[in-house]
Amino acid sequence: MIERYTRPEMGRIWNLENRYRKFLDVEILASEAWAELGAIPREAAQKIAQNSAFNVERIEELEKETLHDVVAFTRCVAESLGEESRYFHYGLTSYDIVDTALSVLILEATELIDEGLEELEKALKEQALKHKETPVVGKTHGVHAEPTSLGLKFALWYSEVQRDRERLARAKKTVGVGKLSGAVGNFAHIDPFIEEYVCRKLGLEPDPVSTQVLQRDRHAEFTSTLAVIGTTLEKMALEVRNQQRTEIRELEEPFYSGQKGSSAMPHKRNPVTCEQVCGLARLLRGYAGTALENVALWHERDISHSSVERVILPDATIIADHIIRQMVRVMEELRVYPDQMACNLEATGGLIYSQKVLLELVESGLSREEAYNLVQDCAMEAWEKGRSFKEALTEKAVVRERLGDEKLESCFDPGHYLRRVNHIYRRLGLA
Repeated sequence: MIERYTRPEMGRIWNLENRYRKFLDVEILASEAWAELGAIPREAAQKIAQNSAFNVERIEELEKETLHDVVAFTRCVAESLGEESRYFHYGLTSYDIVDTALSVLILEATELIDEGLEELEKALKEQALKHKETPVVGKTHGVHAEPTSLGLKFALWYSEVQRDRERLARAKKTVGVGKLSGAVGNFAHIDPFIEEYVCRKLGLEPDPVSTQVLQRDRHAEFTSTLAVIGTTLEKMALEVRNQQRTEIRELEEPFYSGQKGSSAMPHKRNPVTCEQVCGLARLLRGYAGTALENVALWHERDISHSSVERVILPDATIIADHIIRQMVRVMEELRVYPDQMACNLEATGGLIYSQKVLLELVESGLSREEAYNLVQDCAMEAWEKGRSFKEALTEKAVVRERLGDEKLESCFDPGHYLRRVNHIYRRLGLA
């Protein structure tokens, strides 16, 4: 992934130095395990642990000859060893190293992603609590519907991020496996103890059954989970973008001193961060589709997935990490305009209170059909003539007779629509 979207903490996980370091960790642990079994001299395993070294430039030089990065790696390390080099990579196949090391890298990346989601969850909780009593017009189909609490918007996102963290934990468990079971996965030349020992030391579970490779449904689940997380972030970013529109302007992403919105129009404050999040979420969905294509391999054991994963796994985790951190910043520094929300509540001249009027008329004894038609007639008149909905209602004798001025006035109280917000918050565990 390009540097523009790569946080240094995530970038370091996927650089070649760290990748080969993980290769070496697996190899050293495998040597230790063989020594535990007495299959190789303990002194040889100790020398491998102490003296093994590699150089990325040397590996790349050897790979030009071998056209095989693992063989280039093992040859490079062998150059740093003496006679004990004959026990290096003992009984192993390439993907015993590659896939087990890859699982460790994914787990490291997952930790950073979850840390970001935890920060986002916290920011959303704070906004939900802060704006629990802030009235705002709710919209359905993009059209003003009824008053609601702004805090519920953040509470909704808070709940979804919690589910994303649960999904990520499940995917982490699915992908957190290793395999050191040989060329076709049947332990023909390696004792199962080696796999168990290495995986335990690396914080992985041994895959119960594998072939030359770990099966790619695991990686597809992980990548798909990142895509789902991306859709959550896009959902939030899209809403901020919508709410930042000039004619709405209830929310706005942070805009900083010295920041420029347009090279031509000095007045512009564009939602560029949220637009970036929406755009990069599309990449995550693309990576998920590609990861699904990797699941079907010839006889469950080719490496057509390998070239793909060198791109999509680093890139997907880097992008997920980046856009999570972007949304943390947006939510922590979000600009909220309650006065504009109050203005927008009145934009339809009271039409958003139609259901309350309908129910009061039904309560007064009118049939639902009669009440609905009566309220709709007044609403359509208000829509088409741009007049007050309340005034249109008061001109109807049946409304005056059945409701009276006081009850009709009470129908237009936005506080009525926030009275059960506490119930929702308690269900979410929001104090």
